[in-house]
Amino acid sequence: MNTILFELGTEELPPKSLKTLQNALYDHVKTALGEQNIAFDDIKAFSAPRRLALLIKGVGDYQPDRTETKKGPNIKAGFDADGNLSRAGQGFLQGLNANGLNLTKDDLITISDKKGEYIAYKLTIKGEKITNLMPRLIQKALDDLPIAKRMRSGASKDEFVRPVQWVVLMADDTVIPARIQGHDTGKQSRGHRYHAPDFFVIDHAEHYESLLAERFVVADFAKRQADIVAQVQKLSDEIGATAIVPDELLDEVTALVDYPVALRAGFEERFLAVPQEALISTMQADQKYFCLTDDNGKLKPNFIFISNIDSLDKSAVILGNEKVVRPRLSDAEFFFLQDQKRPLADFAETLKTRVFQDKLGTIWEKGERIAKLSAFISENLRPHGWDVPTDDVVRAGVLAKADLATTLVGEFPELQGIAGTYYAHKSGEKADVANAISEQYLPKFSGDELPKTPIGIALALSDRLDTLVGIFGINEAPTGSKDPFSLRRASIGVLRILIENKLPLNLASLVGEAIKNYGNKINNMSETFNAVMEFVSSRYRAMYTEQGVNVDTIQAVQAINPHMPLDFDERIRAVQAFRALPQAQVLAENNKRVANILAKADNVGENVDESLLTETAEKALYQAILSAKETVKPLQDNADYQGVLTALTALASPLTDFFDNVMVNADDENLKNNRLALLGQVRTLFLSVADIGVLQG
Repeated sequence: MNTILFELGTEELPPKSLKTLQNALYDHVKTALGEQNIAFDDIKAFSAPRRLALLIKGVGDYQPDRTETKKGPNIKAGFDADGNLSRAGQGFLQGLNANGLNLTKDDLITISDKKGEYIAYKLTIKGEKITNLMPRLIQKALDDLPIAKRMRSGASKDEFVRPVQWVVLMADDTVIPARIQGHDTGKQSRGHRYHAPDFFVIDHAEHYESLLAERFVVADFAKRQADIVAQVQKLSDEIGATAIVPDELLDEVTALVDYPVALRAGFEERFLAVPQEALISTMQADQKYFCLTDDNGKLKPNFIFISNIDSLDKSAVILGNEKVVRPRLSDAEFFFLQDQKRPLADFAETLKTRVFQDKLGTIWEKGERIAKLSAFISENLRPHGWDVPTDDVVRAGVLAKADLATTLVGEFPELQGIAGTYYAHKSGEKADVANAISEQYLPKFSGDELPKTPIGIALALSDRLDTLVGIFGINEAPTGSKDPFSLRRASIGVLRILIENKLPLNLASLVGEAIKNYGNKINNMSETFNAVMEFVSSRYRAMYTEQGVNVDTIQAVQAINPHMPLDFDERIRAVQAFRALPQAQVLAENNKRVANILAKADNVGENVDESLLTETAEKALYQAILSAKETVKPLQDNADYQGVLTALTALASPLTDFFDNVMVNADDENLKNNRLALLGQVRTLFLSVADIGVLQG
């Protein structure tokens, strides 16, 4: 059994792509090994700034032999009346022998399938030598890597994400001769660019990781990352701080270094007067630093950075990083101070000349619409316990987008909303108004926190609904994967806010009001309304399937199309609970049968004539319906949908007996219509919650 080592040495690879490239190479090669029926014990991927590598253990010398059945003409066409090969049969045999075989008629076999019997031959194909297969397999994997833009180096026609410098391909201690990415394979690699820059010989594939470790390269991405996390934890613990370590930043830093050395540095405390989000943003995005906070989440005047060298004078490295970060923090400070020379309301005025969308007017106009819709939302929630002054809601709407005109947001776009909240506080706005400005952008992504304050909730809903209505109103709805205004995310945000904050608001009412606020900017109001409602409602499926809800449960509720998202959610929970009941399957099947019968009927009456009930089973069903109506009425009034469905399980047995013993389509027209009305009442009872006939069991 052999251990195969492949290493591609390059110039520094794109740090944001390194982990993806490593995982893709691993997946492609592992899949290819399986497709080629090559057994192995283990496969491990490595990646560092200047290399991608794979170590495959327990590989044999050859592929296993395999058999392949070559199918010829059918028996009647392949042989003549005397049992000799016909011209067609001889042609099949000659074709086989053309591949170097020396076969006769006696070597052929008969196979059969649904269409008949055929002459055939079972060809044994010898397994290819693994060392011959690996170069092709690896080159194919490299060609299939997810690289957006490939480059050529010098006169070479071979393309890769960065120039290739060397290629290692070995089986144990022997080079597998090949040419990959325009380079002859060998057994020489390089260590750390500064600590061990020279080529060295890999004496055995098994020693790859340890030989690199001796040369200041931690080749295992996961080990290198764990080392960084441990070093950052140690340095932050020393000063009683908590490090901010986003996953994406951690992956990028891990991809930037061969040999991580964590160091702690600091900056002047005066910069802490700047919104900490701006400081964190510039330190993370521009410098790849890990910021530190205290127990209250407040930024400390310290940061941790990861060096790629083990310097003899670490203080000089620390001073260098402090010197580099200071101008960036000074820029943020300058923008912050400049903006404060004017009240936030002044910036809102400048939005009158800034376009939101060519056909939809300015950002100022959008702010006015947000203010109107927010006030509408607030008024509708007043009977449900919201006691927020309408003037405050309107003020927050007018100021909602003001910070888009500030220099701080111009430099740090990710601070929109956050900057507005800081400036609103400093401009003397009410705390509730100021805090709502940053909350309007929540949730920012799937699973993100929601706005918590009433005004923040109103702004967040209004902003998203205004954009949805406007973009649909000018026929710029998302197509395929293109969604430049993030309308899918906005729709899920609207649903989450309404459901998780338990807001009893009608979506149709909100969409209608948002359309009205656009005035004559939207001509096709009814079409826009229908399109937006359909689009937002279609997001339920994505949202609930992510929570593990069955698709047919969602369809069962969508069938009755409730317009209140909170109500929709309560029905979903009820149907999910109903599915676990023992009567659920039979009731689902019978409801489907009821729906099919009623769909074919011309006219179904609402009332049942008790005097026309002749069969015992239909009488029993009628009594069960009367009892169920009485039981579920208070439950329906309180929107206790789970209670309704639980109570309706009492219909399971009577309904089954009815179908077993009663002919619905009786010859007597009056009997038939009465029985249809009876089933109509069953249908109505269940549709008060959902169409459980959709459930698949």
